[in-house]
Amino acid sequence: MRRICWGLFLTVLTCLPGAALADGFEQGLATLWEVMWHQSGTPTRIVRWENDIRVRFRGVDVDKHREHTLEALRTVTAEAGIKLIDVTDLPEAEQAANLSVEILSDNQLEDNQPCVTYLDFRTETKIDSATMQMRSKDAWRCAYHESMHVMGVRGHPAGQTVLSYFPWKIDGLLPLDRVMLRAWYSPRMAGGMTPFEALPVLANELIATLPDKDRETAGKVRDQFFADTIAQMNAYAKGLGDVPAVVKRSGKSTSDGIRYGRGEMSYFLGIAYLEGVTVQRDASQAVRWLERAATMGNRGAQAKLGGFR
Repeated sequence: MRRICWGLFLTVLTCLPGAALADGFEQGLATLWEVMWHQSGTPTRIVRWENDIRVRFRGVDVDKHREHTLEALRTVTAEAGIKLIDVTDLPEAEQAANLSVEILSDNQLEDNQPCVTYLDFRTETKIDSATMQMRSKDAWRCAYHESMHVMGVRGHPAGQTVLSYFPWKIDGLLPLDRVMLRAWYSPRMAGGMTPFEALPVLANELIATLPDKDRETAGKVRDQFFADTIAQMNAYAKGLGDVPAVVKRSGKSTSDGIRYGRGEMSYFLGIAYLEGVTVQRDASQAVRWLERAATMGNRGAQAKLGGFR
């Protein structure tokens, strides 16, 4: 029911009774939360471009796939407000490019991963460069998915988005993809933000897509979703109960990744309580979570605790 409601998004979602609208909106929030998780099983920070993207195409069958891939890149960069420049035909293209799109032969990469994007950043805040690789036979279906990753959106949520492991048959972006990009590159977002700092920005961008008459209901759903997510992540960080569904669903999570993720989540919870984002400010809770993260080797938590002394 949830996926059906959300799949029709604004055309039907806003016409449904309050309970159904709330159900669909909650599914949208869950998708936005899941996009903050890496497939290895760890929560991530916001990373994004802070300058123009200069793309260079290379490899096999470039002429066959260049225009369609460019269209995907133009779509995501336009939504984000980032300038895209194709430097492929310039004599100094290799030196000028900060994004390399490589079309590979069909016997390269793995069948379960026919396309992949690598982001290069010195700190987990700003993308310095990126590489997108796609097998020639899969380039058409991969273009929009990998273009979202190029923009710094690293997760694979289960909702209706081109990032899903169960892709929707559409040659373009879906409404939630556009919400992600607008929020990711809005002035309210900043590189290095934790998931709890980013979640309200994402949620509020989603609320902004609704008619005024539905925003009060959506706001209540948002606040309950925040409370439920904080409770779930408290348990996850402590190692209690099962790991979140988003971690299990990827099929690529590892015990090391999950253990590292618990430490990261402890730090993220400490920041959430310290700053009062997604949860009410609570200094004592903040210190407890930061101390827990610090004992697990989190340097950010160690630095934050040093500031209290």
